[in-house]
Amino acid sequence: TVEIIADGVHLPRPLLQFVYKFKGADKIALCTDSMRGAGMPNGDSVLGSLHEGQRVIIEGGVAKLPDRSSFAGSVVTADRMIRTMVNMAEVSLTDAVKMMTLTPARIMNVDSRKGSIKPGKDADLVIFDEDIRVLYTVSEGTVIYDASLVSR
Repeated sequence: TVEIIADGVHLPRPLLQFVYKFKGADKIALCTDSMRGAGMPNGDSVLGSLHEGQRVIIEGGVAKLPDRSSFAGSVVTADRMIRTMVNMAEVSLTDAVKMMTLTPARIMNVDSRKGSIKPGKDADLVIFDEDIRVLYTVSEGTVIYDASLVSR
């Protein structure tokens, strides 16, 4: 099994497609590996300790060192990775979701209660719209995020 940061930046489209072709959804775990700046707009952020950490610049969907000489970390969100796998790597939505849910749950040996929706499992789920944007997040049967309540 491999873990990949499927943001379209750490691994470009041809590599995402290559990994999927040779590993398949059962052997790929999508991993955000995100830092504090995840989901934030372009601008300054900090990697590590808020007061003593490394200043980074969020730009182009990734965190970079201030001199822009290299990546400093990931700022990708789980929903963005699913969108990237579907829209860029041309993977089915079913397989992209599996790589974000069931495959990681199996790796962590918690797939008896996480990673899929079945009787007896925790009622954890995310509801997307047709553009794979999060509408609701449900944890153990309780809505903990409702996009309609968030100011934009």
